[in-house]
Amino acid sequence: MARPRPQTPGRPRRDPPENGAAVEALAEEGTAVAGLAASQLRRIRRIVDAAVRLAEAGGYEGMRLRDVAEASEVALGTLYKYFRSKEDILLFALAEEVGRLEAAVSARPLEGATPLERIEVFFRRATQGLTRRPQFARAVVRSITGGDADLSIHIAAFHLRMTRLIVATLRGETPDLTTPIETPVGTERERLIAFVLVNVWFSSLSGWAGGLHPAKTVSDQVRLAAGLLLGEV
Repeated sequence: MARPRPQTPGRPRRDPPENGAAVEALAEEGTAVAGLAASQLRRIRRIVDAAVRLAEAGGYEGMRLRDVAEASEVALGTLYKYFRSKEDILLFALAEEVGRLEAAVSARPLEGATPLERIEVFFRRATQGLTRRPQFARAVVRSITGGDADLSIHIAAFHLRMTRLIVATLRGETPDLTTPIETPVGTERERLIAFVLVNVWFSSLSGWAGGLHPAKTVSDQVRLAAGLLLGEV
């Protein structure tokens, strides 16, 4: 029989998230959570909005769960029913950013006569969307690099959603957002290109977050990688 994980001294005991599967589905796919009541959805909304404001004001270190609970007007124990950690909230917010990117790409096709031109536009839009709130973006980058195995499902879903968008961009098509994110898209080569580009993008975002270069360099580095992959450099 599996032994229960010890609790950290001074930290409230975290029970499994309330309607955890439904909450994770929203975080991963940006879809409505039919299993939650309207009051619960409003509570989650307040928690996430408060967390984003605190992260933007004080960065990763400035976003303490006790402060998030106070700012969202929920008890700390209630917050733990929905989110396991502040990284969990930040990745939920990242999933919402991806949802906005999906909606924008679906509503307004990306400009560009070639795959490289469209990829450049796509990653410029993605970078601008994330870094428009720089402190929040740095907190998100830090949460992804934290190495918490409990967050792997969120990070995997992020990669799958980005892959779907990148493959559609390579083909000059509107992404099909109706299929489950685990459904393979494109050819194996297209998926490999997407895999490499997402990792280059995140690596460059990490450099930006650490002060190595401006946000524009992130898009420039992804464009260079895409050019090499597509044989246009």
